[in-house]
Amino acid sequence: MTQPIKLPFYAKLACILITLISFAYIFCIAKDVITPVLMAFLFAVLLLPIFSFLNKKLRFPRHLAAIICVLAFAAFIVGILVFISFEVRDMANDFETIKKNANAFIADLHRFIKDNFNVSIGEQKKYIDNVTKDSVKNGNATISSALISITDLLLDCTIIPIYTFLFLIYKDHFILFLAKLIDQENHSTLKDILSQIKVSINNYIASLILEMIIVSVLTSLGLWIIGVKYFILLGLITGILNLIPYIGIFIAGIITVLASLTGSGETSIILGILVVNIIVQLIDNNLLVPLIINSKVEINAFVSIIGIIIGGAGGGIAGMFLAIPLLAILKIIFDRIESMEAWGYLMGNHVPRKFTWRAKKTKGVS
Repeated sequence: MTQPIKLPFYAKLACILITLISFAYIFCIAKDVITPVLMAFLFAVLLLPIFSFLNKKLRFPRHLAAIICVLAFAAFIVGILVFISFEVRDMANDFETIKKNANAFIADLHRFIKDNFNVSIGEQKKYIDNVTKDSVKNGNATISSALISITDLLLDCTIIPIYTFLFLIYKDHFILFLAKLIDQENHSTLKDILSQIKVSINNYIASLILEMIIVSVLTSLGLWIIGVKYFILLGLITGILNLIPYIGIFIAGIITVLASLTGSGETSIILGILVVNIIVQLIDNNLLVPLIINSKVEINAFVSIIGIIIGGAGGGIAGMFLAIPLLAILKIIFDRIESMEAWGYLMGNHVPRKFTWRAKKTKGVS
């Protein structure tokens, strides 16, 4: 039996860093291919209990069970989108009211700037015209990029269900491949890693859904109290956009402010919306995320923020969404490989015990 090669610490560190950089580089250059595959993998793991129930308990054929799972999940997503589209259609009927209230709000804002900053309304409009001209120059490029983004989105919406179906069908095939790739004495570790990955991803996505529901309810309740029209729709949009770390809540706030103009352009309503969003975010960040999200994935905030930033830089919004579950998978792997335990501990949110340095005794020194 061959003995494993023992490398010095600096060689191990170099290998780990080179591997991580290589994976990050491959993801950046092939994100259009890898991102849908990773999204489909997460959805397949989420649907796996339903698939197993249909296939093993009810004796459905594998293909039929996979089709039912994918169609049920797609119907759930389409149902939410249909509800939003109907509400948005009703909101579009109030476009003239929105335009009128927006003009009134802009006029009030001009007067506020004039009274407090001594900038005349003419100078303000001149500055806005200059900015608008610059925006028009870049309009064609913006429209082209928007069309490309919409095309990519439609392609992903088509191919992700197909990938999800294939993941469910070939689940055992992929597991057998990993088993052939790993030495037999490590099969128990591999089995433990795969089971923990399934539990962690299911818990994470279930926690996200629960967080989305709570944020939607709290936001809808707050908007209803201050008298905002379409408060249910706006609360649901806020809950969905809150799934996008950091930037989602800002986008939801802008949409809510614009929608509030269907009823009134009063500054008090807009300030009330900002207060509601701030309160909901405080509850979300200080109660929901620590209790619901972090308790499931066990990733500390420092590593989470860095991972989300890197994911956003490499894969955009989808990369930000994928960052946390991928970090959770890495932590599960690191925790179960002896030489990588330190990295798993670094990613975790464990409260460290008091650590005391132990000096190594030297021979001949009393």
